[in-house]
Amino acid sequence: MALPINIEDLLNKRKVESNRIEFKASWNPDKIYHTICAFATDLENTGGGYILVGVEEENGVAKRPVKGIDETELDKILKDMVGYDAKISPSYICKVSPEEVDGKTILAIWVPTGINRPYSVMESVVARKSVPKFYIRSKSSTIEAKGELLDEVRELANRIPFDDRGNEKITIDDISGIRVYEHLKAVGSKLVDEFGRKTLLEILDEMDLLVGPIENRQIKNVAAMMFCDNPEKFFPVTQVDIVHFPDGSIENPDVMIETPKITGPIPKIINETLSYLRTNVIKQRIIKPSDSEKSIKVFNYPYQAFEEAVVNALYHRDYMEREPVEITIEPTHIDILSYAGPDRSISAQAIKEAKKLKARRYRNRRLGDFLKELGLTEGRATGIPTIQKHLKFNGNAPATIETDDDRTYFLMTIPCREDMIGQNDIEAVNKTDNKITHLSEIKRRLKNELVNDDLQVYIDINEDVNHLIDKLANVILQVYLQVWENTSVNQSAMIADVLRMFISIKTKSQTLSELLKLSNMESLYKLRRYILEPAISAGYIEMSNPEKPTSSKQRYLLTELASNLFNQ
Repeated sequence: MALPINIEDLLNKRKVESNRIEFKASWNPDKIYHTICAFATDLENTGGGYILVGVEEENGVAKRPVKGIDETELDKILKDMVGYDAKISPSYICKVSPEEVDGKTILAIWVPTGINRPYSVMESVVARKSVPKFYIRSKSSTIEAKGELLDEVRELANRIPFDDRGNEKITIDDISGIRVYEHLKAVGSKLVDEFGRKTLLEILDEMDLLVGPIENRQIKNVAAMMFCDNPEKFFPVTQVDIVHFPDGSIENPDVMIETPKITGPIPKIINETLSYLRTNVIKQRIIKPSDSEKSIKVFNYPYQAFEEAVVNALYHRDYMEREPVEITIEPTHIDILSYAGPDRSISAQAIKEAKKLKARRYRNRRLGDFLKELGLTEGRATGIPTIQKHLKFNGNAPATIETDDDRTYFLMTIPCREDMIGQNDIEAVNKTDNKITHLSEIKRRLKNELVNDDLQVYIDINEDVNHLIDKLANVILQVYLQVWENTSVNQSAMIADVLRMFISIKTKSQTLSELLKLSNMESLYKLRRYILEPAISAGYIEMSNPEKPTSSKQRYLLTELASNLFNQ
């Protein structure tokens, strides 16, 4: 059985949270089946997990090249697993896939959340006599469920998320094979290779999108959310409505512009909504300082804030509610309204602060899995912090969140950058009268970033912050403008990553090898795309082994050109 996700993404812990991946250097059936039971029970509703056997772990990271499993041992493991599966109650069969990595074979065990949870397994699956026990995941470890945790585990039978339930109204004809194929191709799944040899129903079964006995298989709701051309057939009013109030909904409610509703599968709705906002709402201001030929670009809204807010609205929406996601565009702000409200496990204080919302239960965890695979969300309760971070970097006020006592709705308000309120067109503005220059803008952002706790690991906290800002600003200015000037990335949002890169280089003997461990960016993919590759092209960084760019022994070194920047 092929995995629904690329094996390299699992090894590098991309697209799937680290606590959902466990590395095992060798085959240890008792420990492994405890973890299988914990993933299948899925107390935290994270979506099950993956166990990679034949992979050693070092500081939470897969050690490369992998250790692998001997072919003869692998055959015996697969045979033994048939008997071990029978020691899980109620009946549960995990999905296994031998994978070729670094010239060796490893065993990938995929454990989706079970539909009949909770699950117990014999304390020892190899012993003839043993006792059944319940296991759960606690952070990145598997532990036995006892006391109140055991009571909570036993209550799971009544808490199957809506998107993971079977729906007898959905037929195979409602599912678009083209959309399924395009999704698997986008995430790099090997199931793409089996499309011509298997039926669409078999492919859905491999993706854990069917439930029920063989004689009465049902397609899960999430399959229609993702791969049905008209999901509103099963989930009425699955759409995004956008309305403009050019003069304000209170000041002049009679003047409004309604756009055609955006419908279709969830990824399509997300992409079309973001495309509309990027084209019709986001505006750019070009500031031309008198002391430099370079220009500073700022936006009325940072795109990344919209991206997170729209994805969150559709990810956490209650698909049993007959209400659309509503986006209201006002002169001073944008409201994004979805139903229902935040989970009751989130405190009222956390909602009021609008900093981080961590739910114990996810309303649509399987939908979240698919969106994570597509890189549309991280699913680590990072959505709100990301929105606030990008608003801060762009010079906007923080976003606010509103709900009612019954948690029936979730309203996020994203404020416009104050000095761009009322501007309808892209314009170039000379701000020399206000003495806004490149250095002052960068220093302001650096100061905001340097007080962030995340950066204290890089900085001597006894060093005067203002002195450090002055020392770094010229260096950041040159590289920031030269390397990132022509990219499509929001430049203001990348300033923190540039800062981290240069502090890491300076404090690590001019090598970037440790940056992979120190960086707190969302993924190594972004590190390579937005920092390493542009900096290499610009001549600031060079590879120790350019002929083998993906070598595990690769090191990234500071060039003479970049060293001269520090000397300046």
